[in-house]
Amino acid sequence: MGDATRAAAEVPGAIWLVAPAGSVPQFTGADFTDDDRLYAKTAEDFVRNEVLPRLEEIESKAAGVMPALLKRAGELGLLMVDIPEKYGGLGLRKSTSMLVSEHGALCASFSVSWGAHTGIGTLPLVYYGTEAQKQTYLPRLATGEWLAAYALTEPGSGSDALAARTVATPEDGGYRLTGTKQFITNAGFADLFTVFAKVGGEHFTAFLVERSTPGLSTGPEEKKLGIRGSSTRQVILEDARVGADKVLGQVGQGHKIAFNILNIGRFKLGAGSGGAAKDCLAVALQYAKEREQFRRPIASFGMIQRKLADMATRIYVADSMSYRTAGLMDAASERLDPAAADYTERLVRESVEEYTIEASILKVFGTETLDFVADESLQILGGYGFTAEYPVERHYRDSRINRIFEGTNEINRLIIPATLVKRIGQGRLSYADFFQQVEHEIADRAAWPPPVTGPLQREIRAAEVAKRVIAYTARVLIERDLASLKDKQQHLEILANMIIDCYAMDSVVNRTRLLRGHGAPEDDELRLAMTNVFVSSANERVIDGARRLLVNELEGEELRKHLALEAIVPHMPIRTIAVKTRIAEALVARGLGPVFLR
Repeated sequence: MGDATRAAAEVPGAIWLVAPAGSVPQFTGADFTDDDRLYAKTAEDFVRNEVLPRLEEIESKAAGVMPALLKRAGELGLLMVDIPEKYGGLGLRKSTSMLVSEHGALCASFSVSWGAHTGIGTLPLVYYGTEAQKQTYLPRLATGEWLAAYALTEPGSGSDALAARTVATPEDGGYRLTGTKQFITNAGFADLFTVFAKVGGEHFTAFLVERSTPGLSTGPEEKKLGIRGSSTRQVILEDARVGADKVLGQVGQGHKIAFNILNIGRFKLGAGSGGAAKDCLAVALQYAKEREQFRRPIASFGMIQRKLADMATRIYVADSMSYRTAGLMDAASERLDPAAADYTERLVRESVEEYTIEASILKVFGTETLDFVADESLQILGGYGFTAEYPVERHYRDSRINRIFEGTNEINRLIIPATLVKRIGQGRLSYADFFQQVEHEIADRAAWPPPVTGPLQREIRAAEVAKRVIAYTARVLIERDLASLKDKQQHLEILANMIIDCYAMDSVVNRTRLLRGHGAPEDDELRLAMTNVFVSSANERVIDGARRLLVNELEGEELRKHLALEAIVPHMPIRTIAVKTRIAEALVARGLGPVFLR
């Protein structure tokens, strides 16, 4: 990994909200090694050559097909990416793991099953298992000898995971588990389940439960809108007895496992969504180049060009945030000593929990980008997009679940401002000083930092203003009634969207700046054009969000006073129609190429 990752080692989560735009070191994806790209190519080749040819069998849930494909993936090393070498894995960086996940995301039924095994199915053991538990299970999970599932959701508790009713009753030398888990991926064939239950009906705890455990059974396969080839069933526990050695982590600490593993799941889901979105865009682009109407390719029509440009721009921005976050997580883990007694505890705290806000942002932005791209791609293909002849139809169906699992996008939008407010209260983010700085700048425009120069000067300025608008608006909400803020979900949703756009703006501006001069001049032009377009629209959304919050929270003279905030807002007159036309023409001429890590 390059200098950008090492320099990011001391970057705390959400610091981009107060740091000058473009000042935080950022991993851009340009530093991937040949080995990294080989791992990714292995994943993509496997899915294209061995998974997609069996799509009809997968979609019909033909017996044994999915577990056989997962075991084959194990033979290729695709199940051991995140497992430490000590336990038979590869122990690769999170950025490499993300690249592999993205390149393998061409068939959602497979990638969901694969991700459930390698992510939420295996990582609880990696981060929280005892040495004996790791030695027993991780080598088997690394090769695919055993397959894993994660059983958290229940019929009556989805987003409110801690309201689970599954009970673990203490008995001599162990526990008796009783309850039902709902919508469990890989339940039809998993050998090992991470099951959450309340010890004594009170203490939320994780357990390792083998499939052969008497009292464990599964319900029938769910009939689903999408990801039809993945196994989704209830897991039923009827007096299933496990030994005390099957407790994962500590009794009463299951919430830490659940939430931190979900953070990683969100992070990976954002990346996987980007991979599927690129596949949709590639199909739509090729079709638009070849399909002729009115004696010309439809790629030459303005509305099709707008669609191509908007899809490409969102994907480029999603990549910018995803690989930036991966670099931060890698840097945090690389500064730790693996031999230290508290290594795993610090690894979770400093490379996973620290980036809770970023993980939720990636999940929301990535999954909504995929939905947008799948929809626009289908529209470009017209009637053909509605048929199973093209993969866009499958992506359209499969993408919908992504906004629901790993925490709904609504829940993740609540997590973003809630975590921010908590960290401000803990003093983990220097927001108080930034609040004062913003107030001073509103009162005296001369107090603003001098503008930067160069091709991204407007975009950097817009990102700077977005940070100040968010800080100012957040302060108004916090100071008026902090105690009831958590119940004002419509307010928090708007604030979360502003924060998401801010991270997106800051990430894409910085990535485009850092990559200037990497590759062909045409690559620079395309990256700059997409950055222009996105920042212009995001700037408007942030300002509009602040205005809506202030108008809905304040009135009269107090409202007029706070709307003085608009004095610092820049106007960004960008000829978006012309710029989007150039983006589309560049895509038609050159394809996705290196700009999209392809």
